[in-house]
This record gives sequence, C-alpha cells and structure tokens, in this order.
Amino acid sequence: AYREAVLPAHIRARVAVEAAHVDYWWKFVGLDGKVIGMTTYGESAPAKDLFQFFGITTEAVVAAVKEL
Repeated sequence: AYREAVLPAHIRARVAVEAAHVDYWWKFVGLDGKVIGMTTYGESAPAKDLFQFFGITTEAVVAAVKEL
C-alpha cells in the first residue's frame, strides 16, 4: 500500500538520481524510467569532479526528464 501511494503503478515516467551505483534504483523506476548515477566502481576524486565525470549533473537530470 505504501509503495503504491508513493510510486503509483500508472505513473511510468520516473527518474532516479544516485550519487553511488545505480543498480538499486531500476526496480523503482521500471523499464520506462531513467537512472542517473555511477555505473562502475573504484573511482576516487573530489565529488564535484566525479559527478561531472559520471554525468550526475543538473543538465543530465533535465534531459532525462524531457526524454520521458
């Protein structure tokens, strides 16, 4: 009941943004959703640089939403 209240099944346009690995979020966004975040492990740098490197940016979120 809670999950349906938060993520109604009829809403399929979903975007998740994760500063770590993205695998966890696919079960929530579904096949029609988008997940923005890291897809590999083992990088080390200041967060600002890693976000840019992995495309975790405002521009990426806006583009993902527009694609849906």
